[in-house]
Amino acid sequence: MKSLAAQNSPFADTAFQLDVLMQPQQQGTAFPMFGQRLLDHGLLPLKPTQISILQINVGKMCNQVCKHCHVDAGPDRKEIMTRETMQLCLDALAQTDIPVVDLTGGAPEMNPYFRWFVEEISKLGRQIIVRCNLTIILANKKYHDLPEFFKQHRVQVVSSLPYFTASRTDTQRGDGVFDKSIKALQMLNAVGYGQEGSGLMLDLVYNPAGSFLPGNQKALEGEFKRRLKQGYDITFNNLFAITNLPISRYLDYLISTGNYEPYMEKLVNAFNPAAAANVMCRNTVSVGWEGSLYDCDFNQMLELPVESRAPRHIRDFHLEALTARNIVINQHCYGCTAGAGSSCGGETVS
Repeated sequence: MKSLAAQNSPFADTAFQLDVLMQPQQQGTAFPMFGQRLLDHGLLPLKPTQISILQINVGKMCNQVCKHCHVDAGPDRKEIMTRETMQLCLDALAQTDIPVVDLTGGAPEMNPYFRWFVEEISKLGRQIIVRCNLTIILANKKYHDLPEFFKQHRVQVVSSLPYFTASRTDTQRGDGVFDKSIKALQMLNAVGYGQEGSGLMLDLVYNPAGSFLPGNQKALEGEFKRRLKQGYDITFNNLFAITNLPISRYLDYLISTGNYEPYMEKLVNAFNPAAAANVMCRNTVSVGWEGSLYDCDFNQMLELPVESRAPRHIRDFHLEALTARNIVINQHCYGCTAGAGSSCGGETVS
């Protein structure tokens, strides 16, 4: 399967996606504006609380082409963060005490400067999260030692595994992905990841395979732990349940299957003010592969940069100015405020 960009799909066009999100329903009525819902609950303008996470997308290249990928990543995507831009990220980190650096992609490990970047961040004493798709560990011999590399730098590994069965995982992420993911998880367990007392964190990410909201995160975690231990002797620390946001490939899926309006209705009806108060954009700044700044990874993929009064490139990073910004919102934000909330760390309301 090719990326939407390689297919010249209209869903590769962010302006087209935003037009879809703003269109009225077939009955002629529009979904309530997300901004109005925030205003109704005293949350507009939405402001940061404290910036504690710098999330850096080091490129859209990936060894997988997953059906619901909001990045539209794949082997045919060539956008890669340069070492010079990585150095600007390091310079920005060095002038702040932001404690967590969250590296994502694509498959971040495919960036040729990935290991150097991790080593330099490690020297700054920051907690490092790598969003690893697992199969990259087996994709090529040069990646086989990634578990040891992660261990050396005490990297927190966060990995998507849509389900604990091959059929549901492969349907969403491609043929053979489940078996390779299981093997990679066993390799991570073998060096101590997910093992009690090791301090090496291995977390999994669940997202629904269809047009429905995730179930209770704690219950899902218990089921995943039981099934993965019984079937494959795999252990992990936490499971993050994430809601699919209606953008990119998932928006394409919703439209093509006739599920867009029912899904948006679910998100709108499940709006939770407590989740809205805890959205991840309030403690995160997202950096694009070319150094532009965004309120979150989803805004980045919709090419919605931080507001114009704030610094818009990592070379101009200014913590106080970014902390004072108004967060840019749109209709896709309903995905982070439905039910128990959704973020890159799972539910936001306990």
